[in-house]
Order: sequence, then C-alpha cells, then structure tokens
Amino acid sequence: MTTAIIVAAGKSERMGTGTDKAFLSLVNKPVVAWSLLAFERCPEVDRIVLVVRKDQQVAAKAVCQMFGISKLQAIVAGGAKRQESVAAGLAACDIDTRYVIVHDGARPMVASELIAEIARAVRRSPAVTVGRRITDTVKRVEKGITVSATEDREKLWAVQTPQAFQVKALRAALASLGGREVTDECQALELSGETVKILESRQPNFKITTVEDLQIAASLLK
Repeated sequence: MTTAIIVAAGKSERMGTGTDKAFLSLVNKPVVAWSLLAFERCPEVDRIVLVVRKDQQVAAKAVCQMFGISKLQAIVAGGAKRQESVAAGLAACDIDTRYVIVHDGARPMVASELIAEIARAVRRSPAVTVGRRITDTVKRVEKGITVSATEDREKLWAVQTPQAFQVKALRAALASLGGREVTDECQALELSGETVKILESRQPNFKITTVEDLQIAASLLK
C-alpha cells in the first residue's frame, strides 16, 4: 500500500496575509485542494494523510469533503518542525503501508503523472525525490553580502516534492536524527547512509511562499 502524506502545517510567515497559505484561494480552490486532488487522481496512491496546524483541522476536513477526497485516511495536527509533522503523518498511516510519498501542500502544481512516476521508482530505491537541474550561476556567501566562492552548478539540483520512501527506511532515518534538524526527509535518509535517487521534474512545481508566488500560480493554472 502507498500512502501520501501531504504536509500543510507551516506558519506562512512570509505570506504576510495573516492567513494560512494552504487555505488561501487559488483560482477556484484553496491551495491545498490542488495537491489533494492530484493525489486523489493518481492510481498509484491508495490513501492520503493530511497534516495541518491544530487550529486548521476543522477547515481541512471541510475542504476534503467539498472536493470529494475519497482516499483520505486521516487529518492530523503537525508539529513545530517539518520533520515532526512528517512523523505525525507517518504515525497515522495504515499498518499495511509499505511506501509513503511526502508532499508540500504549498506546491499546488504537482502533476498526477509525476506522483505516479515517483511511486513506481521508490519500489527500487529506499528514497526518491524530484527536482530540477540548476541553470543559474550559484555563489556561496558565508557572511554578509561578500561572495566566498562559485559553486559547480553541473552538480547541483533544486529539490522539490513529492519525495517517496520505503516506510521502514524513513522511520529508521527519522528515529536516528536525535536532536538534528533536516530541511527535507531525503536529508534524513542521506545522514543514515541510505541511497537517495532524484528524478527530473520538467513541469512547473514551485512552492508558494509569497503573495507573488500565488499570483504566478494563478496565472499558470487558469
């Protein structure tokens, strides 16, 4: 069984709207509804666990009912850190879940085809992410605004979600972190010594962080 964990428990501080960005209107749906529907349509996904802030659980249930999310297994409260929210979602997965796909609820442009591709890939590797090759020149700035070095962009990717994992590997990696904080679940697998593969995402799949991002997404989704 493959379960999707959609994480939408962030504070949305950079939006500056005073509203949880997951529930802001994007064209004709709340932001998080776009991701929910993409996973609902994907035949490779059996169940969905939605992770939101504790004070948004009622609103999240209403969104799932409004858009007919039949695969919904649970809506759970997230933690203060991303890895805590993912762990909460993982704990809510059915006991028969062998694979999980973690996705940011703030990436509404994810395609069902990309979800299916990564769901198939994780059967052959403990962890798989999606991303795009970096084409800009990348500078390292270690202090202030002074450039320290230029990175070799040929070796660099900008990582996105969804990210897929074999459940046993993800649980073990999160448990081994101790007090360390990671920026995504693949980093936890890397630190535990597991192999992480990456698939190229060729369609827009950016994360909504600012009001400007919301406007761009709206223009692309119309």
